[in-house]
Amino acid sequence: MSRRAYLAIGSNLGDRLAYLQLAVDGLASAPGVTVVAASPVYETEPVGGPEQPQYLNAVVAVDTTLDARGLLHLAQRLESDAARVRQERWGPRTLDVDVLLVGEETIEAPDLVVPHPRMFERGFVMAPLADLGPAVRLPEPPPAGWPGVHRTGLTLVVP
Repeated sequence: MSRRAYLAIGSNLGDRLAYLQLAVDGLASAPGVTVVAASPVYETEPVGGPEQPQYLNAVVAVDTTLDARGLLHLAQRLESDAARVRQERWGPRTLDVDVLLVGEETIEAPDLVVPHPRMFERGFVMAPLADLGPAVRLPEPPPAGWPGVHRTGLTLVVP
């Protein structure tokens, strides 16, 4: 059974846009996954962690037969393909792929929580998610927009 899922993608090392496109292309080539749309790309301030460069962030909508755990494994493979190194929490990275929503599925496990537990607190997730118009109830952004979150005018190619 196919369901709509949303994944957040981000990068703040190397060719950031190329890493985001690598994620979109990797999702599109995965069995059981069809990329439906990608949000505009946003440049955002890092949240937490050490001093580091700004991020490029987007959200990708997919139709998939994979469950949340299957999407997590795919996300981890995409990060590995981008040579992501996990040295410290909220540290800089070539590619970060987070499972946000998977249909109506809910999971609370040590390695996976869906819906993503901090997505509603993060402008760098909520602004691009709102652009895709998902059928989820989204909080209104602050009147001045999400602090530290700016549309870049960059776009990703949806295969």
